[in-house]
Amino acid sequence: MPSGPPMSPLTARFFTSWAFYHLRFDGKDTLATCQIEANDLICMNPDQLDALKKLADARMGIYEHVGMHGSHVRLRELVTNAEFTCHSTSGYRGKSGELWYVRLLPPLRPELAHYHIAFTTPYILMAKKDEWLQFFRRGISQSGFGDDEKGLYRFLKYGPDPNYWNEFVFKGYHHHQNDAIFLAGIPDLKATLPHA
Repeated sequence: MPSGPPMSPLTARFFTSWAFYHLRFDGKDTLATCQIEANDLICMNPDQLDALKKLADARMGIYEHVGMHGSHVRLRELVTNAEFTCHSTSGYRGKSGELWYVRLLPPLRPELAHYHIAFTTPYILMAKKDEWLQFFRRGISQSGFGDDEKGLYRFLKYGPDPNYWNEFVFKGYHHHQNDAIFLAGIPDLKATLPHA
């Protein structure tokens, strides 16, 4: 059950994001896509609808901490090398070289704020960058997602099965502090996971 450490490494925000925006109940639709399609009945205002669409499109990703920009963390995504300036909602600022597994949301009003939001508590990955790059090479090609950016998106958003990323967080839990959770191991190498 999601609650956050020490009861569970699955935080409520991580689990709720998965349940609303990633879990497909008919192979295609999520709760969020249904809400968006039913907006003529729900009647969200344009800002609410735009925010819901951004939440629905976002996914977790694995990023390397590449320094600070004022009070914001700079993250570079593994594989794509896309860079993001981010506000960490948990307050965790980390240090260069760390790998973060986190959900980034784009600015709701880019004209007012240029930075992304690290929406979930950062999961700090303890395995090395090269190990994660090897994992992506194995995982994306073997799962039939395709080896392009869209394939990476689908792999990180949906995984090979619906609970893939939830299981990794649960089985990889190592320790935590009030603003970050630390995970060991690589998802497809069961012997590396502390709770496999």
